[in-house]
Amino acid sequence: MAMKAGRVRLLNAESAPPEAREIMAKLPPLNIFRTMAHGGALLPAFVQFGNFLLMKTKLDPVLREIAIIRVGVLSRAPYEVAQHEKIGRDIGMSDVLLAAIHEGPDARVFDDVQRLVMRFTDDVVKNVRAGDDTYQPLASCLSLKEMQELTVTIGFYMLVSRFLETFDVSLDGEGAVKVNLSRNA
Repeated sequence: MAMKAGRVRLLNAESAPPEAREIMAKLPPLNIFRTMAHGGALLPAFVQFGNFLLMKTKLDPVLREIAIIRVGVLSRAPYEVAQHEKIGRDIGMSDVLLAAIHEGPDARVFDDVQRLVMRFTDDVVKNVRAGDDTYQPLASCLSLKEMQELTVTIGFYMLVSRFLETFDVSLDGEGAVKVNLSRNA
């Protein structure tokens, strides 16, 4: 059965193009996947790269989620924020830390490295190229590999946010969280 949410029908494994069927059968029925399935082979490529960033990088998972959620906040992408706040909670991030991501880099709860990640993320999202004032302090704390992983993660989730918002992908049904993105973004 295909439902409509947003600008396109949500597909399931049976209604997806052949290139997306196999992976659709293995994925949770999230609206992002059910929307992207229209792209056929785009979906497995997207999932493979996204999974690499989520599970196979050296970057600390809390720093990764701070950056991803911040990208979602700055992009005003409630689906992205809700999905990754759930992931953040699953890896032990407190509600106070998650709320601080909405406030901005100067929130008191951040440690020094988290604050630098917030500033760097804001800079990359807003200016494309991180300035020396955000790059150098963070590069003194993270390895070059971690800096590259962080930058690619920020870019990937900018892409994800733009996909979600362009196709008006709605929050997944049960357990969906209403996310306020109006604070200091």
